[in-house]
Amino acid sequence: MKPDVTLSGLPLRPELVGEQPYGAPQLDVPVRLNVNENPYPPSPAIIAEMAQAVATAAASIDRYPDREASDLRADLAAYLGHGLTAANIWVANASNEVMTHLLGAFGGPGRTVLTFGPTYSMYPEYARNTHSAYVVVPRRADFTLTAAEILAAVAEHNPTVVIITTPNNPTGTSTPLSVISDVLAGTEAIVVVDEAYQEFAHQAAETAVTLLPQFGNLVVVRTMSKAFALAGARVGYLAANPAIVNACRIVRLPYHLSAQSQAIARVALANAPEMLARVDELRATRDAMLIRLPQLGVQVIDSDANFCLFGSFADRHDVWQRLLDRGVLVRETGPAGFLRVSVGTPAETEAFYAALSEVLKEIR
Repeated sequence: MKPDVTLSGLPLRPELVGEQPYGAPQLDVPVRLNVNENPYPPSPAIIAEMAQAVATAAASIDRYPDREASDLRADLAAYLGHGLTAANIWVANASNEVMTHLLGAFGGPGRTVLTFGPTYSMYPEYARNTHSAYVVVPRRADFTLTAAEILAAVAEHNPTVVIITTPNNPTGTSTPLSVISDVLAGTEAIVVVDEAYQEFAHQAAETAVTLLPQFGNLVVVRTMSKAFALAGARVGYLAANPAIVNACRIVRLPYHLSAQSQAIARVALANAPEMLARVDELRATRDAMLIRLPQLGVQVIDSDANFCLFGSFADRHDVWQRLLDRGVLVRETGPAGFLRVSVGTPAETEAFYAALSEVLKEIR
């Protein structure tokens, strides 16, 4: 093979030909509100504690980390509560890897993953990379779901894995526990409830974790990237029956979560009240955004997450670019004509409002 070979000259898997790597734009602009990050880093005291934990881990960096992440799993079980133990928890390199483990274990050739769109744009890549068929059934016009509609889709497509995202990304829409319970009772498929944004919900305590004692086919997926402001640490986890955890252990790569990531996450959990102290503020800012955006003259979808979907625009990319030209980066994703904006600090949010007001005056 020639040394100047290009991608088209490599024996790439056929389903990858023409595909592009996933990723939202990472641009150095004053106001970045495009990837639903928590805009508040840990306090200096917690940063110092994390640094000390990493230094301690570095003292044995020549040795492999605990491949079971036993202590971290126990800490996560204690954080979730509801009688969970480390045996109910699996942890990985962000919820992205958790989902890949689940589909590696329960998806695959000849098997189908079912979800409901619009929803998280990485799901089809998880399915593709695990050779799983991927089916998306549209949500209702208001982006909600009913148990009857979900179970009808299950009956039609016979999936081994069903993904229900609540609060849903990119719409922010929540699915009631009663709906999830009825779905679990009506199928033997693995039902994955993706709660990446649950801490921001109006009723955060109404989590699918409470249904785990009743249903062995339930998996609840969470992340520490959002509410815990640990996007850079890449730590995600699931809560499920221990048998499901063991299935994930079969497909995981050895030593898949670094000692440093485990150490940082444990410090964050030990300081959970302080780490989560800004969640109420971000929730309030989100609620204010749901009022302010319509006042500016745009539609907004009711949200339970730390972002809002707004529109609609005849040319959303033009609006996205005009906002970027003013130093404000939002996300071009979701239903046609809509944009998604993350909740930021008060200063960032006001800068977004000001930029959007100018853009709306220009295009109308």
